[in-house]
Amino acid sequence: MVVMPVVTRHLIDRGDGATVELFQAQAASETPAGAILFVHGNQGGRLLGGIEAVDSGALLRFCSGLNITAAAVSQPGFGASDGPPDFCGPKTQQAIIAALAFLRGQPSVDPDGIVLYGNSRGAVASAMVATQVFDLRAVILSSGVYDLEVAYHESSDGLRWAIEKEAGLSREAFLARSALHYAPEVRSETLLLHGKHDDRAPVAQAELFSKALSNAGVLATLHVFECGHQIPRNDVQGALRPFLQRVFNPVVTYH
Repeated sequence: MVVMPVVTRHLIDRGDGATVELFQAQAASETPAGAILFVHGNQGGRLLGGIEAVDSGALLRFCSGLNITAAAVSQPGFGASDGPPDFCGPKTQQAIIAALAFLRGQPSVDPDGIVLYGNSRGAVASAMVATQVFDLRAVILSSGVYDLEVAYHESSDGLRWAIEKEAGLSREAFLARSALHYAPEVRSETLLLHGKHDDRAPVAQAELFSKALSNAGVLATLHVFECGHQIPRNDVQGALRPFLQRVFNPVVTYH
């Protein structure tokens, strides 16, 4: 009889007393296996947090299809994670780092087999985490920006307002959210996914970051799709399947 994984909800400490919400679907493996941590995007102002990956079925698909632990973290101010939001800044990065530490401590998880997967806003923060956490198996970044100051001047009024409100416009604030400036610090293989016609995160951001990573000796692969900010699921799957098969090296049935 096949036992389907169950999604559990956890409230963990960010390291400063603040609460971080995390959802997890655990692999039914007798030996420690890999894990993937999803970091959500802006969510259209709904502030759902990590439960979005539960409701969409992503956690169960990745968990059962790859026989890994799949988890999703809620950024500060989203879901049940303590806020306020800081637009991918140090508190958001700290929340992701706490979630990675939680996964690393799970008996079902191989601590050397953790993949970090950030989308949009989550990609901005995840790229910065990759400059600080050096034992990730790989990093997947979808529709992100990697030089926030440049993106701010090219973005819509709504996005500019969010950056001003949550992060501020100081040079220090921009640098704390701009992984392009710290590319030599990244140690993990990186897969970048981006829409050619993205009006929120120009594709040049991904191209420059991919080149900077490669120049720093990081194995980086960029897939550019004929779409806007939201990359169609079928396109994403086409890029993810071979990547995840190689990274986790199971018999993949992900669909």
